[in-house]
Amino acid sequence: MDIEELQTFVEIADAGGVSPAARRLGVSKSIVSRRLSRLESELGIQLLARTTRGAALTEAGATFRDYAARVCAEIDVARETILPAGDLRGRLRVAAPLSFGPTHFAPVLAEMARRHPRLHIHTSYSDRFVDLVSEGFDCAIRVGYLQDSDLVARRVGPISGKLVASPSYIAAHGAPATPDELVEHQALMQGTEAWHLLDGDRTITVRPQGSFKADNGLALVAAAVAGLGIGYLPDCLTHEHVASGVLVPVMTDHPPPPAGAYVVRPPGQYPSRKIRALTELLIESFEQTPQRWGLGIDA
Repeated sequence: MDIEELQTFVEIADAGGVSPAARRLGVSKSIVSRRLSRLESELGIQLLARTTRGAALTEAGATFRDYAARVCAEIDVARETILPAGDLRGRLRVAAPLSFGPTHFAPVLAEMARRHPRLHIHTSYSDRFVDLVSEGFDCAIRVGYLQDSDLVARRVGPISGKLVASPSYIAAHGAPATPDELVEHQALMQGTEAWHLLDGDRTITVRPQGSFKADNGLALVAAAVAGLGIGYLPDCLTHEHVASGVLVPVMTDHPPPPAGAYVVRPPGQYPSRKIRALTELLIESFEQTPQRWGLGIDA
């Protein structure tokens, strides 16, 4: 049984159809369809039911998908085991945040591609929460405070942040000094999230309110600069504005607790060499270029 056909079928199953699988694989729809047809012919069963509303796995297809995925995973491990050290091949699908992924993580991914020219790296930048398993990603780079989940996480570096506002906002509304005062101000938020602040050795949770919301960190920085409210933002997005005086730190007696950047992956026995290589390169970037991440900058 052809491993490429098995891999293609797993992509079809996870992506929800031939067309999205073709986009993931970077090949034409006709190639994906031919691979599926050959696999169905070899097995003598129908794996995918085509309807006027799209396509769905048959009962046999749903059962076979789990076996096919395990076989593909074992083949990947076997290939990595026998390849020369440092010689990475295949495809690595990474989900990264849009807020500063293109400016901070993209150079690291580009360096990885330079070091491993036979590796195909496909990166999706978005600030939405990505389901790694259902959307077919090998791993994700996430920043902040990780929620409890079944995913396996490896911390690659620290991310510091602070509460900031523009001088014009402070002149008009004053600067909050306590968490109780903070909830009376306009907060610049991604949604309805809670803010974590330090009160001495204790971490407290504040649920701020605000009329301006955006799912992107750079958009929240722009709103803070425009004087629309108080932002809870990472230093790597704000340190230049703070250094120039365009933004001013507030609530300095109650700073956010240290956060981090993480590589997360679906659960499994061992991370692949590709994921380990990316993790090590990200750790190297944090250690060698801390200024890129706004670390060690007193602004």
